Amino acid sequence: MPPVRKRFAQHFLIDKAVVEQIIRAINPRENERIVEIGPGKGALTLPLLAGVGRLDVVEIDRDLSAHLIEKCKNAGQLNLLQQDALQLDFAKFASPRIKVIGNLPYNISTPLIFHLLQFNHINQMIFMLQKEVADRICAKADTSDYGRLSIMVQAQCITEKLFEIKPAAFYPPPKVDSALLRLTATSKSTDRIKNYRQFSELVRIAFCSRRKQVSNGLKTLTDANQLEELNIPPSARPAELSVTDYINLANALKPRPP
Repeated sequence: MPPVRKRFAQHFLIDKAVVEQIIRAINPRENERIVEIGPGKGALTLPLLAGVGRLDVVEIDRDLSAHLIEKCKNAGQLNLLQQDALQLDFAKFASPRIKVIGNLPYNISTPLIFHLLQFNHINQMIFMLQKEVADRICAKADTSDYGRLSIMVQAQCITEKLFEIKPAAFYPPPKVDSALLRLTATSKSTDRIKNYRQFSELVRIAFCSRRKQVSNGLKTLTDANQLEELNIPPSARPAELSVTDYINLANALKPRPP
């Protein structure tokens, strides 16, 4: 059995009841295109193969990759890519719509989600990740968890925290609770964002000064008159603005040079 490698922040799912819950949430269907990130020792891989017949998996660990190929050789068609998911061009999965699932290492979950949001053909993502990160992604405006991550994900996806998972469901057990998160791409979600780079920069700058009034924190981009025209109180704090407020403001800004 391949060893646990600390540098990859590996925590393998071992609770069969939790595995069954997750498979029900994924709801694999025959011939559906599913990509699994970080399959580990195959706790989800085998039941997924049984449901869809063919599965793409991305695993960075060489020893785990070899173990998984051997374990799944009679279970279905397994297409394994041994590489870093953060560097992977998911456009290579030639399908109109795909579902990406996985038990994400906590140290890469946020950058990986940002990476995946670039690909319009990913219609759903279902991930196990740190509960705190899931709470931030799903947070509503004017709450302590609401911030840049919440806005950037919610601008493109419907976010749902499905259930929480205790450390004992993994080996070795992590020091924090986990959660299963479902992100469903909204139809033509980015069509209402005229300039995604400018939208992203606006949100970043806003939350660099989280405690300032937006008229002060965003003074290099906008002014009180423009904020009032968009029904945004100049005295509001960044966390009080909705996702729609940020989209409307970004669309109203003058284009900035690349």
